[in-house]
Amino acid sequence: MNIMIIAVHPRISESRVNRALANAAMGEANVTYRDLYAEYPDWCIDADKEHQLILAHDRIVLQFPLYWYSSPPLLKKWFDDVFTYGWAYGPGGNKLHGKEFANATTAGGTKNAYRSGGDNEYTLSELFRPIERTIKRCGGTYLPSFEVYGVSEITDDGLKQEAANYVRFIQSSAFALAH
Repeated sequence: MNIMIIAVHPRISESRVNRALANAAMGEANVTYRDLYAEYPDWCIDADKEHQLILAHDRIVLQFPLYWYSSPPLLKKWFDDVFTYGWAYGPGGNKLHGKEFANATTAGGTKNAYRSGGDNEYTLSELFRPIERTIKRCGGTYLPSFEVYGVSEITDDGLKQEAANYVRFIQSSAFALAH
């Protein structure tokens, strides 16, 4: 399986957790790692290039920090520019059929904060429904997310464990992730 990680963090070099996840995944033979903020500092996304990259991969992992209960804005622009009518949806828009998508998200709050009755009232799964609906609307398979909570408090040992868990996650079968 060919896997593409699309990291969307405006300052990944300053992010201890996202950088550790990326470094762990980049060591895998079947993984293509991309940093959208580095590739498109002017925000001019090359949709044709993105189309070719998506077509060349079986699974696309969207790695990003939680930003005001959503993703960083460049990821939304990426969806708008890349998931186009006639390519991702609409007549002839079947290019995402058979593609697997998953979020890999980091959050400052604890897991308990992201639940009904918690400080943030909703789970990350609930907050990411627009991403899920977009992918499903385009015929892609939306897999469960990889989530790291409490990033400002994570120990070095905890971070090593999360990085190892991330590598296992991106390499796991869709069946294993969903069950």
